[in-house]
Amino acid sequence: MLVAADKFKGSLTAVEVAERVTAGLRRAVPDVEVETLPVADGGDGTVDAAVAAGFERRETRVAGPLGHEVTAAFAVRGDTAVVEMAEASGLQRLPAGVFAPLTASTYGSGELLRAALDAGVRTIVFGVGGSATTDGGAGMLSALGARFLDEDGEPVAPGGGGLAELARADLSGLDPRLSAVELVLASDVDNPLTGPKGAPAVYGPQKGASPDDVEALDSALAHYAKVLEGAVGPEAARYAAAPGAGAAGGIGFGALLLGARFRAGIEVMLDVLGFAPALERAELVITGEGSLDEQTLHGKAPAGVAAAARAAGKEVVAVCGRLALPPQALGRAGIRRAYPLTDVEPDVATCISDAGPILERVAERIGRDFLT
Repeated sequence: MLVAADKFKGSLTAVEVAERVTAGLRRAVPDVEVETLPVADGGDGTVDAAVAAGFERRETRVAGPLGHEVTAAFAVRGDTAVVEMAEASGLQRLPAGVFAPLTASTYGSGELLRAALDAGVRTIVFGVGGSATTDGGAGMLSALGARFLDEDGEPVAPGGGGLAELARADLSGLDPRLSAVELVLASDVDNPLTGPKGAPAVYGPQKGASPDDVEALDSALAHYAKVLEGAVGPEAARYAAAPGAGAAGGIGFGALLLGARFRAGIEVMLDVLGFAPALERAELVITGEGSLDEQTLHGKAPAGVAAAARAAGKEVVAVCGRLALPPQALGRAGIRRAYPLTDVEPDVATCISDAGPILERVAERIGRDFLT
């Protein structure tokens, strides 16, 4: 039995989900062998998943999205580091109820990448998602040595809004160690930088952007990409239109400028976490996340786990807080059956507040259905 589930956002971490599922299974079958492999798709929780898989957790002080210093973690094993941009620049780093769509910066994410370089790694898996920012990765690039200047030769203000004043970009001072590492951009979204499907239009409202803010950010990021064409050539326009450029407020674009290779976040993380050998040992796989819905089918962790398990001929069931997919869609994704918390406790608020105990009861049902 392999438990490879993502977090239940706002209720349980992926590690806690694994613990609760294991406890529930053992209620039904006390001697069941359970292997746990918490997973993530590049967004918040990615470093925790790596640590649970045996990576060493390291911490450093970096700038949060508003410039205040925060303690952020990354993970290292051998010559590979897992860096999660949300640790430095995520929505969880903002004070409750505070948004800063025009001024939030990814500078701290660049500092995290620099800390990974200091650790001497050869490969950096850069998980992006859950960001508070829409600055096209300009803050990150600045932390790594780039300069973004206005007409007076002064640095532009932090955040996507400040990029409207950008007159010149200078990437000549980028940390030379970047050319010696493999940088993998791990994301579950494939949006371009700008336009109707770009970072400001699709994700800006989640970060507090008004319609006027979205328009201003889209214009500023388009201008930013145009100025970068002057600094790095026509590749800048190609990167801006590339899948993944719009990930995490456009930090994907900044990563592509650094030579990153874009891969689906869950695929990268399954490789890094050692999913394949764990899958070989399992007869049944339990995956899941807080909400199984249409988004799940587009690169989220449970879909990636189910696809890999199906390819290996393994049966998959899923746990979730809320189920919004019909059985046919689950079947096409490779999931035989889903077990939502709401089957046990119809009140959604209770499912959120008491997710752990309810999940144990759900897992006990799975144990009875599949193991007895």
